[in-house]
Amino acid sequence: MSVQAFDPYAKVAASSPRQFLYALNPLAKVAGVAPAMLVLIAVRDLATPAAFLILALTTIVVGSRLTARIAALLFLALPIGLLAIGVGFSLWVDAGLVDGTPAVVELGDWTLYRGALAIGFATALRLGAIVALALIGGLTTSGPDLVRASVQQLRVPYRIGYTALAAFRFVPRFGHELAVIRAAHRVRGHHGGSGPFARIARGWGYIVPLLAGAIRHAERVALAMDSRAFGAHTTRTERHLVPFRTRDTVFIVVCVLASAAIFTLFFPWQLP
Repeated sequence: MSVQAFDPYAKVAASSPRQFLYALNPLAKVAGVAPAMLVLIAVRDLATPAAFLILALTTIVVGSRLTARIAALLFLALPIGLLAIGVGFSLWVDAGLVDGTPAVVELGDWTLYRGALAIGFATALRLGAIVALALIGGLTTSGPDLVRASVQQLRVPYRIGYTALAAFRFVPRFGHELAVIRAAHRVRGHHGGSGPFARIARGWGYIVPLLAGAIRHAERVALAMDSRAFGAHTTRTERHLVPFRTRDTVFIVVCVLASAAIFTLFFPWQLP
C-alpha cells in the first residue's frame, strides 16, 4: 500500500499564457489588494463589497488555473458561507435599530426586519470580498516564493523567513506520516471497531509514533541547517530569485485605480 504525499508548498505555475497571476511577484499581489481590503473594513453598504467580490472572483477566474476544487470553493462553498453568515448576523441585529423598516418574518413577539437583513448581508458580503481578495494571491502563490520575495524585497532577515518556512513545512510532513501510520495499522488489522470510543483509542495509538517521527524529522532539519551554515552570516546567497518587474508595478497601479473607481461609484456618499 503506497501513500502519496501532497506538498502545499510546491511551486505553482500557469498552464496557459493568460494565467498572468502566477507570473507576478507575491508582494505585488499583496500590495495590490491591501488598499481594497482596508477600505472594506470601513464600508457598511451592500453595493461596495459586492462590487469588490465580483472583481476579485473575475480576476481569479481570468488570471489563474480554475480546477474543480477551486471552482467548488469559489462558486459553491463561498456563496453558501455568505448566505449562512448573512442570515446569522441578521438574527443578532438589535431590532430597535431597524424597527422602522418593513417586517420580513414574524414569529410571535419576534420580528425580522428588512433593515436587519441588510445589515447582516452587508457584513457577509464585506467578509466575502475580503476573503476573495486574499485568494487572488493565496491561490496563485507558494509559501517559498512569498518568503523569498519578503527576504529579497522587504529585507526581512533570512533567519526569520526561512525558519518560519521550515516550521510550516512540518505540517504536510506530519500529515504524510499520519497517513503512513494509519496505513500500517490497517495492514496489521488493527481496526479496533467503528464507534466513537474506538476512534479515540486509535487516535491515542497514533500519538507515540507520530511524536517519534516528529522528533526524528526535527533532528534531520536541524542537522541540515547546521551543515549549510544557516545563520552564520547576516546575508545569504539566494539560489532562486523572485524579481519585482514592471508588470508587478502595473498590476498594483491597476488594482489601486480599480479599487478607487469602485469606492467612488458605489459607496453611498450621501448617508441618511
